[in-house]
Amino acid sequence: MKRKDMWLKVLVLFLALVVAALLGWVALGLAQVEKNGGYQIMTVPDSYAHSEESEAEKRLVLLEDGRLVSESEAARLEAGVPETTAPQKKPVIKLENEKRPVTLLFAGDVLLSDHVLNAYDKAGGIQGVLDEGIRKQIRGADIFMVNQEFPFSSRGAAVADKQYTFRLPPSRVNLLKEMGIDVVTLANNHILDFGTDPLIDSGTTLDVAGIDYVGAGENLERAKKLLLRRVNGTTIGYLGASRVYMDASWAATAGRPGVFSTYDPRDLVAEIEAAREVCDYLVVYVHWGIERDTKPQEYQRTLAMNYIDAGADLVVGSHPHVLQGVEYYNGKPILYSLGNFVFGSSIPSTALLKVELSEERHGGSTISLIPCTSSAGYTSLVTEEDKVKQFYQRMEELSFGVSVGDNGVVTPK
Repeated sequence: MKRKDMWLKVLVLFLALVVAALLGWVALGLAQVEKNGGYQIMTVPDSYAHSEESEAEKRLVLLEDGRLVSESEAARLEAGVPETTAPQKKPVIKLENEKRPVTLLFAGDVLLSDHVLNAYDKAGGIQGVLDEGIRKQIRGADIFMVNQEFPFSSRGAAVADKQYTFRLPPSRVNLLKEMGIDVVTLANNHILDFGTDPLIDSGTTLDVAGIDYVGAGENLERAKKLLLRRVNGTTIGYLGASRVYMDASWAATAGRPGVFSTYDPRDLVAEIEAAREVCDYLVVYVHWGIERDTKPQEYQRTLAMNYIDAGADLVVGSHPHVLQGVEYYNGKPILYSLGNFVFGSSIPSTALLKVELSEERHGGSTISLIPCTSSAGYTSLVTEEDKVKQFYQRMEELSFGVSVGDNGVVTPK
C-alpha cells in the first residue's frame, strides 16, 4: 500500500512539472507575440525554401489564432489588404529565345503578267492565281521567299534594245501580300527595265506593304544589306545577288541605284562571311545561269560552293525559267533554279522548296520539293500519283548525287 502511494506521488509530481513547463512556454510565446506586434517569426531552413523566394517568404509566422503563415502574408493581414489584391509571385515564362521548329519556303520567278492579273481579277482574289494546296503550304511556312522579276512603278521609260521589259503599278502589290510572300529578291535582269526610279519606287512600295527585300536598292550599301528575320528563337539571314543583268551600269555603287553584283564573287563572299556571325541560318538567293537550260553552268556550281565555304547554309537560284537540279556540298543544299512560279501562260513544271531547320546554329536542314504546274496564270499542286512520281524521278536525273524520296525529301546519296 505504501509502495502504491509512493508511485502515485511520483506521477502527480511529474504531471505538475509538465504542466508548469507548458505554461511557461505559452507565457514566453505570448510575450514574444506581443513584442513582434501580434505575430511570432520562425525562420525556415534554406533547404526548405525556393532559391528565388524573398526572406519574408522564407520566414513563417505564428498568429494569435494559431495559424502558421509567411511573414509577407502576416504583413498583408495586419495591413488589412484584401487577399484578392495581394501581390502574388507568378512564374516568369520567356519565349522569345526558345528554339522551336522553323519552316522556310521558296519559289522561283514571279511576274504579274496579264495572264496572272486576268486570272486574279476574274476570280476576285488570289484563289484565281494559286490553288488551295499551294496556299496551305505557304500558310504552314514561317517565311516565304520568291524572286520578284519586275519593278513596281509608274515612272520611267523602257530601256532600249531589250526584248522584254516589265513594270507593274504599285497598287498591284496586294497580290504579293495575298500570296503570303514575306521576302523578295530584286537582284535580277528586269528590276531596272524602266530605269533607276522604278527601282526606288519598288523599295518604297514593298516597305509600305510590309514585304522585305534584298539584292537591290538606292546604293550598294542597301543592295548588299543583310536581311535578318527572327522566327521561333532562330535568326534567319537573307542575301540576294545577281550575275545576270544588261550591262555594268546595272550594278549598284556607292552613289548609284542598282543590283548587288556577283560577277566578282569576292564581294558576295565577304558579305556572307560577315553575315554568318550574326545569324543561325543563312540563305543566299542568286540570279544566274542560262535561260531554258535545265543544266547549271559550271560557274554556277563553282560560285555556289564558294558561297557555302564562306558560310551560306542554303543557296537558291533563279533566272533559267526552268527547274535545275539539287546538289549537296559539305552537307549544305544547293537548288540551282526553281524555275517560274507565277509568270506567263504556261509553266509545265515548277516547284516549291520546303526547308525544315534543325535547332543547331548553322546546322543541317531537311529539304523537300513540292511539284507544281501552271496554266493561264493559275498555279496549282501536282496531285496525280503518277505525275508526282515522274517529277521526283526527273529531279533526281537533273541533280548531282542525291536521292528524291516518295515524299519529295532530297538527301545526298
